Amino acid sequence: MAQHVLHTTARLYLCTDARKKQGDFEQFVDAAFEGGVDIIQLRDKTIEAAEELELLEVLHTVAHRHGRLWAVNDRADIASLSGAPVFHIGQKDLPLRDARHLLHDPTVIGLSTHTPEQVDAAIAASPGRSGLDYFCVGPVWATPTKPGRDAVGLDLVKYAASAVRAADEERVGGVQLPWFAIGGIDHSNVEEVVQAGASRIVVVRAITEASDPTAAAQSLLAALPDS
Repeated sequence: MAQHVLHTTARLYLCTDARKKQGDFEQFVDAAFEGGVDIIQLRDKTIEAAEELELLEVLHTVAHRHGRLWAVNDRADIASLSGAPVFHIGQKDLPLRDARHLLHDPTVIGLSTHTPEQVDAAIAASPGRSGLDYFCVGPVWATPTKPGRDAVGLDLVKYAASAVRAADEERVGGVQLPWFAIGGIDHSNVEEVVQAGASRIVVVRAITEASDPTAAAQSLLAALPDS
């Protein structure tokens, strides 16, 4: 189910922290899903494993109510214990092969990419049941959620669009590998990302800092091409 959604309808992916300051995690993720967010990933380096598992149970319940997906970042053990349908890894995290070994089938696995070479490697790793299910390209613009990470700009977004399109043309009967642009994307620049070739995006502050998360999600979706 998760893989089908990734390949067909998922366009808006949200990363959020535990919202300790606001104290409204459940209400927030409910509002975001209500606005049309397809996947919500809990990404918070300040919480311990037990607290993360508790929050993921909340996220699971809300996502199920909306018929949407939820994701775990970095920790394969947490993903496995929580039964997460989506797991995301970075370039320096657990290798794809090892993640597949640890996680339940058919967990969807995604990977961050920051260079043309990494984009090419992600595309090459996608064919087959044990391959990669999606990748992210960024950060398109500098963002405080990834301090010290240089922005890759729109050129890498254009490269990814072209590379995936070329790979799809060569793959007889294959399904195009989903990919998302990420990093500093908000209502002021989402159209630039779309013009560069992205039809799916990952956002953080554009929704987490919005006074109305539902309306913010709806506005971002309206700027994206239909799947």
